[in-house]
Amino acid sequence: MSQLSLREVHSGLGARFIHLNGMEAVDHYGDPFSEYTSLNQTVGVVDLSFRGRLCLTGADRVRLLHGQVTNDIQRLKIGEGCYAAFTSPKGRLQADVFVYALAQELLLDFEPGLSLSLQNRLDHYIVADDVQFVDVAPLYGLLSIQGPLASKLPECLGISLTLPSGPRGLSQSSDPVIGDVYLAANSRSGTTGFDLFMPVEAAECVFNRLVLAARQLGGTAVGWTALNLSRFEAGIPLFGVDMDESILPPEAGFDREGISYSKGCYIGQETLARLRTYGQMNRALRGLRLQGEGMGLPVRGDKVVRDGREVGHITGAIHSPVADGIIAMGYLRKDSNALGTVLAVRSASGEFVATVVPMPFRH
Repeated sequence: MSQLSLREVHSGLGARFIHLNGMEAVDHYGDPFSEYTSLNQTVGVVDLSFRGRLCLTGADRVRLLHGQVTNDIQRLKIGEGCYAAFTSPKGRLQADVFVYALAQELLLDFEPGLSLSLQNRLDHYIVADDVQFVDVAPLYGLLSIQGPLASKLPECLGISLTLPSGPRGLSQSSDPVIGDVYLAANSRSGTTGFDLFMPVEAAECVFNRLVLAARQLGGTAVGWTALNLSRFEAGIPLFGVDMDESILPPEAGFDREGISYSKGCYIGQETLARLRTYGQMNRALRGLRLQGEGMGLPVRGDKVVRDGREVGHITGAIHSPVADGIIAMGYLRKDSNALGTVLAVRSASGEFVATVVPMPFRH
């Protein structure tokens, strides 16, 4: 298990820790609901250094990655980014990734526990290419500021760092004390959000400055429990939970942002192009509102039925303050996933009435 570099700092704030795919993360700081409130009403500071990060360098880095992922890497200019997926030759999802174009590198940010598999994949396809990749997670920390007031925090760092333009934009600043800092626009909780990449040696300084500024705005440091609840309410699927290698990216909604249908060939492209051409997507990720008294929450894999016939399964369910009840995400067959369709979720503790509702769950 890999420890967070800022473990002592978090412990000083009363943190409780969990492990996500073998990586340590802050679960909460003693009051998850207050942290959740900060994310939704003011601003929260989250240590995401448990996530994976790779940098690709070399003259052929863009061409190589362009042939590996679902989105158009060749169109990215310096300071731009995109969301994309790695897929198998049959189009199945293997990882989702945020890609940012730096002056001499491509920066990849992805879920924890995937670094080795992605490095092995890239290495397999590098033949005579001028491409090198480096695991930069031990070198660069990743902090995130999320919430309606998130745009006010970067200026509190005391360095010249402009807000990036565009939904996946990236800005960069070099500070004599902190070093090279990158600020990426990335909403992880359904509101305004930015990710900060900085040398791990400067992460404590940056984290402390951000938390102090957040507190002055009524916010706080935030752990995984609150962030996960907010991302669920925002209808943002999580790889390894709401998406896995059994899923085709369009089934999880990747075609809204993470797939280019005009780019050239890439691994898995034929399957995804055929899905779009012939409209053969048999299921899709949908939101559900559940009703059921006195029962425990259903869990990932519980079946969704309609008139006694199985029509899908859920990927998870939570008690939502926004919805004032239980909400779930799940994959439903196309004949049963229209808004307003009434279904049932069968769990170990009983059967829930389930209604298909829009995502995000907050409006």
